[in-house]
Parts: sequence; structure tokens; C-alpha cells
Amino acid sequence: MLALDYGSARCGCAVSDPTGVLATPLEPISAPASRRGLRRLSALARELGVERVIVGLPLSLAGGDSAQTREAREFASALEHQLEGVPVELHDERFTTRLALRDGDGSSAPRSSEDSRAAAHLLMGWLDGRAAVRPG
Repeated sequence: MLALDYGSARCGCAVSDPTGVLATPLEPISAPASRRGLRRLSALARELGVERVIVGLPLSLAGGDSAQTREAREFASALEHQLEGVPVELHDERFTTRLALRDGDGSSAPRSSEDSRAAAHLLMGWLDGRAAVRPG
């Protein structure tokens, strides 16, 4: 699985291991909604052999939509069209950035690594949710 913490300037990326237990942050992709950004994300998905892409959905604290939520939905739709056959799923990303900041090493780590750590938290939340509904 590939998780994306979408932002118009930069998209944090994280990938799961084949067993779906770990999430590893990757290098972020700049301008992900641009043609070049979508091509880079498509190439990354092919290179990693991902079966599904999870895009963070930035809901408000009350669970409602905003302009940013609509932008994330449009991005997910464009990405799914670009990926041809790889499903793209939206997943609530509330608090992932806050968790990524908390995970920081205390140094002045670059903002881009926060984006990918947020994507890793998004992916772990999605994986944990799937594990909770699996029988056995």
C-alpha cells in the first residue's frame, strides 16, 4: 500500500511492507497535482508494485468538508485516472500532522520529512483499521 499526505506544494509518501504491518516514509513528491507530479506518483506506484493508494482526507475536527477536502478529493480522482487499475481510497487524516510533529527527532528536520511521517501515520491508521475488521 502507498499512502499520500496530499498538499498542493508537496505530497508526503509512505509505503507498507508486504505483510501490512509497517509503514515507511519515503521522499515527498513536489507539486503532486501537476502533470509531472502525477507521472512521478504513477511511476512510484509501479516501481513499488502497490495494490492500493490511500490519500489523506483532511476533514475538519467536526468531520466536515472544506476547500482543502474538496481539493484532496479532486487530486485522488485525478490520481486514480492516472494509475489505471490501482484503486485510490480516501482516509481520514485528522491528527496525522500533529503525530508526525510529535515523532520529530527534536532537530530542525525539514518540513518535507514531516509530510512523509504524516503519510506513515495515515497508512498505519488505515492498516490498523483493516486489521480490526479481519476475521481471525
